[in-house]
Amino acid sequence: MIGILAGLGSYTFNYALGFSYLTSNPDACANCHVMLNEYDGWHKGPHHNSAVCTDCHLPHSIIPKYVAKAETGMHDAISFTRQNYHEPIMLKNPENSRILQNECLRCHDGMVQNITFIRNVDGDLKTCVHCHRRVGHL
Repeated sequence: MIGILAGLGSYTFNYALGFSYLTSNPDACANCHVMLNEYDGWHKGPHHNSAVCTDCHLPHSIIPKYVAKAETGMHDAISFTRQNYHEPIMLKNPENSRILQNECLRCHDGMVQNITFIRNVDGDLKTCVHCHRRVGHL
């Protein structure tokens, strides 16, 4: 029984190009058809020559990076298997939105330090993607 489970798990991991997700190669993000528009938009966008997907969507510290990568990967695998994901794909998890905001500020903080605490009419802090929603993916 253990051999069957190990064999099925290995086959599935290989079939799903699992090793590609352990890298920072943007091609791995395009393994799923739902990401093709974002991948194409990144190629045409202003960050193409300076950042890859993991630079914006994952923390840079090694342990938090792989924890977030595992959590996101598991969520995506379940959503894609069940076919219950939103198209176009979007960040819905508050933690992923927080990571994205922190990564925007990691690179651009000196440029935006005076405007990062602007509140909207509800009193919530505005994030960079509030105004720059398509900057990473045209």
